[in-house]
Amino acid sequence: MARSNLHTLVLGSILMLLPFMAQAQVALKDWTTEDHSGEVKILVSGDTLEITAPKGLTLWYNRRITGDYEISYRVKMLMQGGKYDRLSDLNCFWGANDPEHPDNLFARSGWRNGIFQRYKTLSLFYVGYGGNHNSTTRFRQYFAKAADTNDAVARPVIKEYTDKAHLLLPNKWYDIRIRVEKGITTYRVNGEELFRLPIKDNEGDGHFGLRLLKNHTLFTDFQVKKLQGK
Repeated sequence: MARSNLHTLVLGSILMLLPFMAQAQVALKDWTTEDHSGEVKILVSGDTLEITAPKGLTLWYNRRITGDYEISYRVKMLMQGGKYDRLSDLNCFWGANDPEHPDNLFARSGWRNGIFQRYKTLSLFYVGYGGNHNSTTRFRQYFAKAADTNDAVARPVIKEYTDKAHLLLPNKWYDIRIRVEKGITTYRVNGEELFRLPIKDNEGDGHFGLRLLKNHTLFTDFQVKKLQGK
């Protein structure tokens, strides 16, 4: 078979492995999908994922992150005329926990299934970058309430941007850096700090999730760095 940069395709719950099976398995082994559509497609090339999400999708990093840390990754919203090429919702969760299952975020993974309202049952931090059809960029904290709880109670907005400088541009790389350090969590995009919040001890401990909605993205260079001794 001819050499190809296309390593794997995930279609719903079906995993079809193409050339470079081992590399594809390594790229995806640390991630769990919660996919509302059942038809998410993920193409893997090296450490880059090309994700097509027909509906709500959460791509969880399987490892729980604790202490002081920095999460970094690069992401691009692809606008190439495809069916799901929509300039909106470059979102993420961090410090995510399920108080009903404190030792296992994935105990209710099948129930959440990518359905956005059900994430209100978790405690976490959330940034919706270019949400609401690319009209808002918001920082929220979730307080593990019932799925039908009013947003102002379950996930209040801490800070919001609506100016064009803080909304999405098509086919542009975004360098995202999330930090939990010395009782503060921050979110930076391309070197600019957008959000900052003092947090309680251990409140930043938990899982990271890339959250997408009906869009087409490239996701690469994901790293978690511990910040002990800083």
